[in-house]
Amino acid sequence: MSTTFSALVWWIIPITALIGVLGYVLWVTKFQERFENETTRSVTQFQRFQSSFREAQENVAPENDEKIESPEKDA
Repeated sequence: MSTTFSALVWWIIPITALIGVLGYVLWVTKFQERFENETTRSVTQFQRFQSSFREAQENVAPENDEKIESPEKDA
């Protein structure tokens, strides 16, 4: 291995780490809150979507308290 290549590696690794750290700090300070808000909004919409199916199922359920049994599988 040449000394030039070794010197280059010793410079590239710390510079790459420094860029990664600066990118992470920028992410945490500027963009993380907005990303979490969008995620929360998306999760809330999905939960409303799921609850609409539950409400529809309750409206279609039999009026007497009979349980609907699923067909048993042969094991």
